[in-house]
Amino acid sequence: MPMQANEIERRIREALPDARIEIQDLAGDGDHWAATVVSEAFRGKTRVQQHQLVYKAIGTEMGGQLHALALTTGVPD
Repeated sequence: MPMQANEIERRIREALPDARIEIQDLAGDGDHWAATVVSEAFRGKTRVQQHQLVYKAIGTEMGGQLHALALTTGVPD
């Protein structure tokens, strides 16, 4: 069963409580998602390190229950 948007958001928010999160279903199949995550925790980190923090929050379901997640990350203005 694919991972739902609210579960993706819950996991990210648990790891990054201050995050501003937007989730979009890219294909309408609940399997291919895009997420925009803005968090102070990303400040001073490379884009790769930012994405690693988000993937770590998703956990072992990345690549399984969650097939694809396109990420856009950044720090607050």
